[in-house]
Amino acid sequence: MRVDSKKIEEAVKMILEAIGVDPSREGLTETPQRVARMYEEITSGYEDNSAVHLAKTFREEGSGLVFEKDISFSSTCEHHLMPFFGKVHIAYIPDGKVVGLSKLARVVDVYAKRLQLQERLNAEIADAVYKELSPKGVMVIVEGEHTCMTARGIKKVGSKTVTSAVRGNITEDMKLEILSLIK
Repeated sequence: MRVDSKKIEEAVKMILEAIGVDPSREGLTETPQRVARMYEEITSGYEDNSAVHLAKTFREEGSGLVFEKDISFSSTCEHHLMPFFGKVHIAYIPDGKVVGLSKLARVVDVYAKRLQLQERLNAEIADAVYKELSPKGVMVIVEGEHTCMTARGIKKVGSKTVTSAVRGNITEDMKLEILSLIK
């Protein structure tokens, strides 16, 4: 998906006019171009593929739980086009192969750099890890702070939304262990 910068620039100029400011005012003259570049950056995940990042694996027999926590992310809520951000925690139980740890963070970015819902972001990360690594099980937990809830609307600053997705064989004991490791 290619970003049409000119369309974004025209739209931003129209928004500025619609809220009653002069787009030619100093400080605003380059805003449409800056916003277009921003959208190219924050939607770059549409041009990326998580399978590419998870393709290189390493044989590892007998490995227990692999847990990577506090992977920071920022994304854009598709309902209000406002940022949400937080941490992703990924746990998986390998079934003979593991992946480089930086690759898990790259998978988070693939899906976070799209217009998103936290629930979908959570599921897409879990599905990608489960499909590409074929682990015995995977659990992904996302903690997000949504500016569409903290900076507008109800304005509950500091509130967080927590979602989780489980694929494969993750027992209740493993879930409790994973949750205890997040703290």
